[in-house]
Amino acid sequence: MKAPPEAGGATDDAELVTASLHEPERFALLYDRYFGDIHRYLAARLGGETADDLAAETFLIAFRRRADFDAARGGALRPWLYGIATNLVSQHRRTERRRLRALGRIGAEHAADGPEDRVTARVAAEALRPDLVRALRDLAPGDRDVVFLSIFGGLGYDDIARALGIPGGTVGSRLNRARRRLRQALDGRTDTTEENR
Repeated sequence: MKAPPEAGGATDDAELVTASLHEPERFALLYDRYFGDIHRYLAARLGGETADDLAAETFLIAFRRRADFDAARGGALRPWLYGIATNLVSQHRRTERRRLRALGRIGAEHAADGPEDRVTARVAAEALRPDLVRALRDLAPGDRDVVFLSIFGGLGYDDIARALGIPGGTVGSRLNRARRRLRQALDGRTDTTEENR
């Protein structure tokens, strides 16, 4: 006798997607399971109000394209959802650039504390300065996507690769390049701080 699929596992998710083709209400279980993760990721990138709309849009797109989801090709539902969300972020990238530019100008210590300011809270919590925010803003879009999927989505290399539809080696090189640039921004800040003492 076959063991029941683990709740939230890839098999269970794939079975729910398949079942939702004939019983659309079954997709609500996937919405309930992953909406919080997708919303947090989007809020970290674009703010709470935008995240509300884009998280809902992510699941609407996923629902409409559920017949295209193919777990047999090695895809898990969670990275697929993050891929859709990241594509939506790309459409709103100008807003994200303005947000990071503003954060870089005001500095983390002056930023408001609220759910829509997750990026600010993270930056302030780690005592980082506007130099790092500017460095994040200045990353190439693909590098920024990989960093944010790793940090805010909690995805590993394989899941990031699936989410963005890129090879795992590309994920590694983008993360390494982004880390190097962010480290340079921090080192520059540290050197400046040391000189000012």
